[in-house]
Amino acid sequence: MLDAAQDTPTNRPDLPPEIARRRTFAIISHPDAGKTTLTEKFLLYGGAIQMAGQVRAKGEARRTRSDFMQMEKDRGISVSASAMSFDYARPERQYRFNLVDTPGHSDFSEDTYRTLTAVDAAIMVIDGAKGVESQTRKLFEVCRLRDLPILTFCNKMDRESRDTFEIIDEIQENLAIDVTPASWPIGVGRDFLGCYDLIHDRLELMDRADRNKVAESVKMEGLDDPRLDDHIPAELLEKLREEVEMARELLPAMNRQSFLEGHLTPIWFGSAINSFGVKELMDGIAEYGPEPQVQTAEPREVAPEEKKVAGFVFKVQANMDPKHRDRVAFVRLASGHFERGMKLTHVRSKKPMAITNPVMFLASDRELAEEAWAGDIIGIPNHGQLRIGDALTEGEALRFTGIPSFAPELLQSCRAGDPLKAKHLDKALMQFAEEGAAKVFKPNIGSGFIVGVVGALQFEVLASRIEMEYGLPVRFEASQFTSARWVHGAKDAVDKFMAANKQHMATDNDGDPVYLTRMQWDIDRIERDYPDVTLSATKELMV
Repeated sequence: MLDAAQDTPTNRPDLPPEIARRRTFAIISHPDAGKTTLTEKFLLYGGAIQMAGQVRAKGEARRTRSDFMQMEKDRGISVSASAMSFDYARPERQYRFNLVDTPGHSDFSEDTYRTLTAVDAAIMVIDGAKGVESQTRKLFEVCRLRDLPILTFCNKMDRESRDTFEIIDEIQENLAIDVTPASWPIGVGRDFLGCYDLIHDRLELMDRADRNKVAESVKMEGLDDPRLDDHIPAELLEKLREEVEMARELLPAMNRQSFLEGHLTPIWFGSAINSFGVKELMDGIAEYGPEPQVQTAEPREVAPEEKKVAGFVFKVQANMDPKHRDRVAFVRLASGHFERGMKLTHVRSKKPMAITNPVMFLASDRELAEEAWAGDIIGIPNHGQLRIGDALTEGEALRFTGIPSFAPELLQSCRAGDPLKAKHLDKALMQFAEEGAAKVFKPNIGSGFIVGVVGALQFEVLASRIEMEYGLPVRFEASQFTSARWVHGAKDAVDKFMAANKQHMATDNDGDPVYLTRMQWDIDRIERDYPDVTLSATKELMV
């Protein structure tokens, strides 16, 4: 089903081989569709781990590898994005996969949004029984805003799932994207035997006995090959031939250009927990996935083949190692060949930074990165110098654009359980604000802090992290305010506005003025009374 003639557009120069073999992508899905399980199997096939730890596995030894916070391990959910780099060998070349596992929980959508600024493609995982769910739709919209190419994996085919055409129709209707089947399932639920690979004409059979084993694969001469009778019961085979014939007539063929522009998604069917269909999906990323792409910045775009190193921080994680109180800034390299020990300019402060101990991640395990290329994601341990949106370059004053910060939808005031420790709370909250885990506002009148988040679960995560990482019990209490807006305008207009609305004013952790609102009426009133001041619900995170 692949039209091989139309490959990549030819107006870009060829990338150096080291950069061209990189594939940087994120996995997105509704909570519980099997995203973290799929991540595990990727690592298993990449040879990065010997045994894929199931999300439900017993004991500490077999916890999933990509969830490193205690809360994630306790609840079996991912609440922070983690990055992993590993090699994947195919006959024609060795690929380097940089995979970012995003939080599936809707309360952490902002972290996910920022993560998607650092990848070149996304894998959308959907549950075969539930189809397209609400959070999938939201995340998909984000990919659409960035024109990210999307590969789809329909998981849990070994359970009772919906009709294949119904699933494809639902994706086409709900997400307004064309779907082309890369594989076709044979049987569903208990009768699920495996898939027919439509791109390479292969029969992929599932091994139910050993979940960590790669199933057998038989090369066929198309669907009329008599050897199919040896592997598939007659009635399932007849159904397979009918359905594939219909699919080939009704659905578009795979077209790489259309996929790279974000108009078409190839879909693979499988069962991540049984390691089935995962390898075909990985081959799909290697074969069709985009190489590192041009990144938008001001005053110019940054191309991956440029000689000079440039990169941007898209996430900061505090206390990944609680013993060291460290922070790690996740940096997506946009161009060049980075080597350990290089001096890069931190554009916001205009100061040089010697990067002596950059790390590569395999979930919570890290190793020193001796070198990295455009497309890679490295971690730079630091003590608060690096913030989300910061650019690192070899001297050029670049600003990477499009990394947003959203106004919080829930506000609560935060106090330390022990009043003598208020200073420590100040420090802890500032760390979380710089990490992007919450917005922290200091009201201009009165004491205490107001913490803003997108979803209620974030308050629980914050309280548990502040207690675990700082030994500080805290209380979150209802606040009179319901949302916050950043204030923009000429200095004298803003000063006049702030003087007249003191009881509503606060500053965020960058020192920018914020107007705290109680209801929509407050915002309408300001727009009417102060035409030269604008209230904004988003703020670009850049220097």
